[in-house]
Amino acid sequence: MRVAQALLALAVISASALAQEPGKVAVESYTLANGLKVHLVEDHSSQVVAVDVWYDVGARNERAGRTGFAHLFEHMMFQGSANVKKAEHFQFVEKAGGFLNGSTTIDRTNYFEVLPSNRLNLGLWLESDRMRSLAITQPNLDNQREAVKEERRMRMDNQPYIGVVIDSIASLYDRDKCFAYAHSVIGSMNDLNAAKVEDVAAFFKLYYAPNNASLVVAGDFEPAEAKKLIEQYFADVPRVPAPPKVNCEQAFNTGALRRTVTDKNATLAASVAFFRVPEEAHEDHPAVELLSNILGQGESSRLNRAVVREAKAAAAAQTLGLYGPTRGPNALAVLAIANQGVAVDSVEKLVAAQIQRIAAEGVTEAELSKAKNSFRSSKIMERESALNVAESVHYAETFLGDPLKVNTDLARYGAVTVADIKRVAAKYLQTANSLVLMIVPPEAK
Repeated sequence: MRVAQALLALAVISASALAQEPGKVAVESYTLANGLKVHLVEDHSSQVVAVDVWYDVGARNERAGRTGFAHLFEHMMFQGSANVKKAEHFQFVEKAGGFLNGSTTIDRTNYFEVLPSNRLNLGLWLESDRMRSLAITQPNLDNQREAVKEERRMRMDNQPYIGVVIDSIASLYDRDKCFAYAHSVIGSMNDLNAAKVEDVAAFFKLYYAPNNASLVVAGDFEPAEAKKLIEQYFADVPRVPAPPKVNCEQAFNTGALRRTVTDKNATLAASVAFFRVPEEAHEDHPAVELLSNILGQGESSRLNRAVVREAKAAAAAQTLGLYGPTRGPNALAVLAIANQGVAVDSVEKLVAAQIQRIAAEGVTEAELSKAKNSFRSSKIMERESALNVAESVHYAETFLGDPLKVNTDLARYGAVTVADIKRVAAKYLQTANSLVLMIVPPEAK
């Protein structure tokens, strides 16, 4: 009886553990003759389908004097094509009961539609039409160039801390050896002002082609029908010569950098320490991400407990990932906003002390377990929508080199030990590998 009870308990524990793991994603992959990579994820749990296109282009592909083009196209791609008039892309999708958007990071650009499953053809047609025949005209360029400027004013120039942080982070990288990461995603307004329609058209022709793109269809569809539609809409989009490879030779631990900047929108001083950290596929990346969680994410993080609640020196203190996933050197930011009447340099010292403590003493098993659980939870939630599944498959292909690693990436995080956390803290979160930005209100300078 005791043996039976023990076996039953073990079975219950095992089932519970399995329930806490993200479901496996079955991915069917193939490539069209024109180079478009296709990944199909069939899931009939809900009557929706996601059409998600990633282009292998971001700010990292831009050159000096012509920055901001990747982000500009996030706007340009909704300005019409051969068979879709301006603003009709939104109208078609919304009238069908779906939603859509696009985004640009340093390393990639995505565009997606989430639709009722009986309108898969609409999403595929819309994406293929603009891939084949985007309307790159002078009026569209002029209009969207102004839209980008307004976006910068609203989201960066008129917000405390954000604008100066985004503009400063590029200083962490060598502009001559790693221009790919030494400028912001939104780019230079001077570069955009100087851009001619011919420049923009050439950028589109080079990067927005089937052999520089991946398509994921996830959700409620029949594979045979999806393949037929994909062939019908995308097969005749011409491929182009491969874009030039991105070069980045950024060294780590090249010496401390320090800047003091005035932020006209800030009422409290702040310090931001940027540290160079490795790319997603690097063996140290999982430990760095879990370290970031332990150090500065959530109410129980080291910084929130020690600097905000106990010392009462900061109004807020947290870690930030500002670049998104990368295939080159990334950056981890540690932000602390000083409380009224507290000197910002004293806040900086308190933050540095917490970092040094982890590098010297490490973290507890309980802290690491909590960080792992948080990451596991995020992976489980990714499986709850067709769009998030599609994005996860793209991430695995682009940053880990294989779409099937969508099912194995979590294991990298599970293997991280407290010794790994201590090691990466000492290796990457050191002064010689940092840029410290002191942000002061206008009257404090």
